[in-house]
Amino acid sequence: MKTLEIIGYHRANLGKKASKDLRNEALTPCVLYGGDKQVHFSVPMVQFKKLIYTPEVHIVELNIEGDRYRSIMQDAQFHPVSEVVLHVDFLQLFDDKQVKIDVPLKLQGSAPGVQKGGKLVQKVTKVRVQALPKNLPDAINLDVSGLDLGQSVRVRDIVTDDYKILTSGLVTVATVNIPRALKGK
Repeated sequence: MKTLEIIGYHRANLGKKASKDLRNEALTPCVLYGGDKQVHFSVPMVQFKKLIYTPEVHIVELNIEGDRYRSIMQDAQFHPVSEVVLHVDFLQLFDDKQVKIDVPLKLQGSAPGVQKGGKLVQKVTKVRVQALPKNLPDAINLDVSGLDLGQSVRVRDIVTDDYKILTSGLVTVATVNIPRALKGK
């Protein structure tokens, strides 16, 4: 799994007014959960570009004024109009403690149903996974080379290694839709 370093600064004041003042200075208020104590800090907004606006999952190496924490981004809140990052929650990682995270699905292969005129539709782009930090996958690759017209692949068809998929096995990941022109035949 890829690692991304984010540099932050401890927050002395908490609350609405202090958070608003931070945002006016182009800083995002953040919280780190999961350890002995919660750590409140702020990060320049530009540092979140490579973390939030990508489909990939990263382990975040937080450097808060010299204190280092391994974590994952748990949640991000955005302004409803301007899409500015308002707040970010991080979860601290420990080698012996399992975490739950959404991992992207990547379709691989060429479906025979597409070659016959069907359309491959990916209905789910991420699945929830539970694993130890060392076993977290970057992405889950799913082979669709066996899909013919009208066939689907579900979450239960995904082969797992050292992690457990928490998303329901009945959820359809991808399907080859039959176009109207072929339905009439």
